[in-house]
Amino acid sequence: MKRNEIADKYKWKLEDMVPSDQEWEKLYDRIAASEEKVKSFEGKLSDKKVLLDCLKFNEELNELIEKLFCYARMRRDQDANEQKYVAYTDKAMGLINKVGTAGSYLDSEIASLDDKFLEKVIADPDFSDFDFMLKEIMRSKKHILSDKEEKLLSMSYGATGNYSEIFSMINNVEVPFPTVKTKDGDVKLTHGTYAVLAQGKDREVRKAAFDGLYSAFKSLINTICMTYAGSVKKDNFYAKARGYGDCLEKSLFADNVPVAVYENLIKAVDENADKLHRYIALRKKALKYDELHMYDLSVPIVDGASLSLSYEEAFELVIKGLAPLGKEYEGLLKQARDCGWIDVMENEGKRSGAYSWGCYGVHPYVLLNYSGTTHDIFTIAHELGHAMHSYYSDANNSQSKAGYQIFVAEVASTVNEVFLLKYLISTVTDSQLKKYLLSYYIDMFRTTLFRQTMFAEFEKIAHDMDLAGTPLTVDSLSNAYYELNKKYYGEAIVHDDNIRYEWARIPHFYNAFYVYKYATGITSAVNIVNGILTDPENGLKRYKRFLSAGGSDSPYNILKNAGVDLATSLPYEVAMKEFADTLALLEKEI
Repeated sequence: MKRNEIADKYKWKLEDMVPSDQEWEKLYDRIAASEEKVKSFEGKLSDKKVLLDCLKFNEELNELIEKLFCYARMRRDQDANEQKYVAYTDKAMGLINKVGTAGSYLDSEIASLDDKFLEKVIADPDFSDFDFMLKEIMRSKKHILSDKEEKLLSMSYGATGNYSEIFSMINNVEVPFPTVKTKDGDVKLTHGTYAVLAQGKDREVRKAAFDGLYSAFKSLINTICMTYAGSVKKDNFYAKARGYGDCLEKSLFADNVPVAVYENLIKAVDENADKLHRYIALRKKALKYDELHMYDLSVPIVDGASLSLSYEEAFELVIKGLAPLGKEYEGLLKQARDCGWIDVMENEGKRSGAYSWGCYGVHPYVLLNYSGTTHDIFTIAHELGHAMHSYYSDANNSQSKAGYQIFVAEVASTVNEVFLLKYLISTVTDSQLKKYLLSYYIDMFRTTLFRQTMFAEFEKIAHDMDLAGTPLTVDSLSNAYYELNKKYYGEAIVHDDNIRYEWARIPHFYNAFYVYKYATGITSAVNIVNGILTDPENGLKRYKRFLSAGGSDSPYNILKNAGVDLATSLPYEVAMKEFADTLALLEKEI
């Protein structure tokens, strides 16, 4: 379907952001003209008034830059066949890089200022919009080296290798994927087709896809091992160079997250692995297999159950599911539906998938490609969770404090999914559909809490091995991963030998200690939902405080203030009880 064939009620209104292309061109010229002013503050920030003027100007400029880029990119995303917006996006990126280079001195110059001066500035009410940013710069100062040392480190970056890019090239270009025979003909294995085949009903095809995928990675395993080992050594080198205890501490420092959060997550999941073992045994029973293999983990255990709704029906269902979030939240959902926040339908040239995005000072936007599937219904709830988080963050903070960090980015979206799931599970009358929804929820836990924590534990093992002087070889890494797989999945499944090489295909490992955030995200969401259902008045107050906090504090503190202290064991106990309770419901149904 072409975009001009879609009714306007299903299209977002980007003119709320920038009224027209002509206005976009004027905005571009205005930003381009600011370059010299950006440079004019350099070397003068020890003057309190100059510093305030600089921060205010940069805040205003960032707001304009967001509008410039978002408008161009979202016009491109709605239909990439419109080459004008492809050009707009490239043009905007070029200008953003140019202006960013002009202002690259800002953080380092502020960091060089005297602590007593910065403390006085932070205490000054005139700087209230910037106090957290300044505190964060002060906090980082102890890991900033001398000018000579910083110059030396900066010279080393190119020489120490961009291992993420090397792996990306291997993963996307070099892996020799085979062809898999199916009843519909030969299918060339790719990352995308593997995901589809892994969920297919034909077990022989699933096995062939599994073996084909890992055989392909195994053929390059020595090269991948050297690449990952280099990445780990690089991580540990820069952590030591900047005075951190280890790379884990360095990675968590950026979000000001206590190491206890990471440690408690792994400890809690390890202690509750028996619950995942129960689910694996139930999956084996549901599929009626004598032996369950690793290539049987993605196939649905419930056949012929799904929701198929029009967009209007789906949205009403989402509103009902999110009713515990209150009337104000419901009103915002309806506003999103009725006032041009959402681009609903697929059209030729439109970006695939879904996202929520936008810029400060304008309502958030949501891109969908709605086709009526169960997954699409949950996507509406998920993306509106992101949108509402942005709405409340922007409404309650200045531009410099509005942006929330990745650590909390998936919490609000997962809260919405959990509420919708719990509503459906409690109201559907079709037994097959109920089983499907229960298994859907359990697999959220399996893939997001258990699996991502297993990845997180592997990362820590690999980095600790390197620190201890243990060589990172194919055998040492693969054996460590294989033992983790056995610990997490238990004895009810056959641990196919090829699974020992799964670590070799995970791109997130080249961004050290990132994946744990998925696990803490679902843990936080389940706790927030539980808090609202247990004590609606206070639970909602805490949640609205979370949504409204934006980036005004560390994400750990923001969650703690919302009643979720991830440095303690309680949030994980709540999440594991939810998993066990849901599993018990499914066990009764199967």
